[in-house]
Amino acid sequence: MAAGPQASAVAPVAAGPQASAAGLTQVTGFGTNPGNLSMYVYAPDALPSGAPLVVALHGCTQSAGDYHAHSGWPKYADLYGFALVFPQTSSANNGNSCFNWFEPGDSARDRGEALSIRQMVDAAVSRYGSDTRRVYVTGLSAGGAMTANLLAAYPDVFAGGAVASGLPAHCAGSVAAAYSCMYAPQDRTPAQWGALVRAAAPAGTTSWPRVAIWQGTADTTVRPANATELRDQWTDVWGVGQTPSRTRSLAGGTTLSIHDDASGRPAVEVYSVPGMGHGLAVDPGGGTGQCGTTGAYYLDAICSSHHTALFWGLDGGDGDGDQGTGALPAPTGLTVTATTDTTAALRWNAVAEATSYAVFRGGAKVGVTTSTAYTDTGLATGTTYGYSVAAVDSAGAAGALSPVVTATTTGFTPTCHTASNYDHTVAGRARESGGHTYAKGSDQPMGLWNTFVTHTLRQTSPGHYVIADSGCAVRAETTGEAPDDAVPHRRAPGPGR
Repeated sequence: MAAGPQASAVAPVAAGPQASAAGLTQVTGFGTNPGNLSMYVYAPDALPSGAPLVVALHGCTQSAGDYHAHSGWPKYADLYGFALVFPQTSSANNGNSCFNWFEPGDSARDRGEALSIRQMVDAAVSRYGSDTRRVYVTGLSAGGAMTANLLAAYPDVFAGGAVASGLPAHCAGSVAAAYSCMYAPQDRTPAQWGALVRAAAPAGTTSWPRVAIWQGTADTTVRPANATELRDQWTDVWGVGQTPSRTRSLAGGTTLSIHDDASGRPAVEVYSVPGMGHGLAVDPGGGTGQCGTTGAYYLDAICSSHHTALFWGLDGGDGDGDQGTGALPAPTGLTVTATTDTTAALRWNAVAEATSYAVFRGGAKVGVTTSTAYTDTGLATGTTYGYSVAAVDSAGAAGALSPVVTATTTGFTPTCHTASNYDHTVAGRARESGGHTYAKGSDQPMGLWNTFVTHTLRQTSPGHYVIADSGCAVRAETTGEAPDDAVPHRRAPGPGR
């Protein structure tokens, strides 16, 4: 997308008090702010003019500081060089501090919260000299739903977006409809979904944002069917089919489905994370492709922020993770020769004129070698990883990537899951018999089969769970979040409303 933000009056931008997260600064006076939002920013020191800008929207019950601390986005702002804007809502707008994605007065172009966020973009562009052709927006849950609406309302502002555990643009226009979208999304045709975007955009729009869709398969708050409807919506807008151009296997069994535009460049990408509940996928660690910290609605799976940054080309690439810039062909015969609990050994056939080989895990480069073998180290036990290899020529340009092969390390990493008995059963961690729930494997009684009884289960081996309500110290991840996460309450009156 070539067009940038339209000109608009922006009040002088003043730095305000520091937010709770280190390095996050509040900005006041960024515009008329009809949506009554707060603006926080983060940028690397000495950021050059012309760098990209990313807007990141938190989920319900969260804050700008929370999203800054857990999502991993600041790591890539430092690594690749771009500025971040973290809008923040409050209980004055919504009882559970959700962005009001289901309110027409807050989600349409130049209205309410949507306009406040647009004004933040203008203020950040003025503050950092950002490239108006490279402005992006992402969000989780209610923030993801608002992201979809912003992409529809402002395709002339945002070059790309990422919707994490979110919903299609303009799926709902009321609180009641919002719950319906979350739990039983409407099965509209791609053309019907696409029409909602075209109706929200300025008349005559022909250039659209590139969209990444992130969804856990075990999400019981925003049902996985919403990812399918999002895919249908944005592939229709782009005029491409709903069948992927190609698929890739990423870390932890994540499946990436890529939908190319007419030029063969990815336009819509869908990331399906197996077994993940409602939240943003993170992958704590020091590797380039690892990011974030776990917490409520931040789940240990894969670094979604890294893959989204690559998709948008924030690393300086062209946004196509399948192809390098060189002319060398993809190596053939890539195989996994051995695994341990922390390593995976690979081998492949030599490519003529290659001076070295780049090895990728989950789409992120993890090593370079001059031989046709490589051993990846420091891996998690009992985890599946996807690998590919590219040949590098004498100029340092990597050629085409090989097909992905998967390697599963030995051993087993225990995990903990806190959820209602009903959600445990739906996720396959428990079984129901006679109206009562029993932990799978251990068969420990858990009480009535309903949404009101909650337990923590510890998976000690594949298919075997034990009750661990008194404490569970390993990789705890909450998968049975409150059912009203994306739309808790109607808006309460607040300042400026």
